[in-house]
This record gives sequence, structure tokens and C-alpha cells, in this order.
Amino acid sequence: MLQAKNLYSYYGKSPVLQNIGFTLEPGKLLSVLGRNGVGKTTLMRTIMGLTDRVEGTLTFDGKDIASLPTSDRALLGIGYIPQGREVIPRFTVEENIVMGTYARKDGSRDIPEYIFDLFPVLREFLHRRGGDLSGGQQQQIAFARALAMKPKLLILDEPTEGIQPNIVQQIHEVITRLNREFGLTIVLVEQNVPFVREVSDQFIVIDKGRVAAVGTSQDLTDELIDRHLTF
Repeated sequence: MLQAKNLYSYYGKSPVLQNIGFTLEPGKLLSVLGRNGVGKTTLMRTIMGLTDRVEGTLTFDGKDIASLPTSDRALLGIGYIPQGREVIPRFTVEENIVMGTYARKDGSRDIPEYIFDLFPVLREFLHRRGGDLSGGQQQQIAFARALAMKPKLLILDEPTEGIQPNIVQQIHEVITRLNREFGLTIVLVEQNVPFVREVSDQFIVIDKGRVAAVGTSQDLTDELIDRHLTF
């Protein structure tokens, strides 16, 4: 479903990512690991077309997307939950979620009912402003907004960063259900190694803008973690 070959990504004239390569099959979950500042978020932004320039090959669902604008990538079915959530504070919860439907080809503005099964609190707060909710609840809005577009691929950039532990557990359960029960293909940036080992079909480790290691969850050894993830 998603493949990168010899991928370089630039901010200005500087290549932040160099010679990135991976293949992600439909229905699988790929975790992206690495220390802070090594290029993980840049890889997520590159998939969404949010860096200045790319070289190499990036294909989604058999289509070359390297030169497509972000809006076209969303219309193809790529959903993105960035760091910081980017909820619009003055919009209601409902308005924030409905924004995701504008990337749907069917023109419907209906919120899929299963979203409220995943995040029941959002139904209760549907008419409250997004900025009035806690960080964890805003993360649930961000999930709901991305899911409202009915994505084929969901990109999650550290979705549990800075939120309360009880909601961290809920987010982990939702990610697991989306992948295993609903068959959604996922790219996940996550620092929680036990969770990564539990849910990942494969992983890549980024170090200094390059792929330093690849493998399945069984290959994610303590030695590899110590070498590439500890500070």
C-alpha cells in the first residue's frame, strides 16, 4: 500500500531524510522508532507532502504521490494525526470532526457511528468547543477527525505524547482495534517499546535521517533499543 525507495526529503536546501526505503502492505502496522530529532516527524510530513521538496520514489496504493499536494493525498485516503493534535479551539467537537469529511469522495458530512463507539466521550461533548477539552480529549477529537475521512492509511505521530495515563491506554486499545479489527493500515511513531512490540508487524529505526534498522517485532531486541533509542 505504501512504498518508499531512495527517498530524500528537504527543508530548504538541506536533506533531512536520506535514502529512506520501506514497504508497507495493506492491513499492516509499521512503527517508526528513533531518538528525538532524527527525522521521524519529517518522514510523516514527507508522506503527507508537507516538506519543501522530495527526491526518489513514494507510492501509495500503486500511485506515485511524490509530487502530489497534501490535499490530493488526503483525497486518496491518507489520514494524518500530527504531533500537537491541531484541534481548532473555537470550533465545536462536532465541527472539528466534520472537517475530516471534506477529504471524502462521497461528499457526505456524516460522522461514522463507530467513532463514537471508540470515543464515547465525544458524543457527550459534541457541542462543546474543542479548546475547552483536556489534552487527552483533544487527541480523541484528532483521531475522530482523521477517521471521519474513512482513510485507507492512518499516520500517527506520537499519539500518546503528553496525555494522561488512562487515555494513553484507551488510545493504545483504539490503535490495536483499528488495525486488527477494522484492518486499517497504520504508520505509527511511538516511544512506548512494549506497545510497539505488541502491535507492530514491522518497524524501522531512523537515525540521523537514515534507516538504521528494519525488522519485525521479534527483531526489536533490547540491544537494538539500547543502541538506537536510549539517551
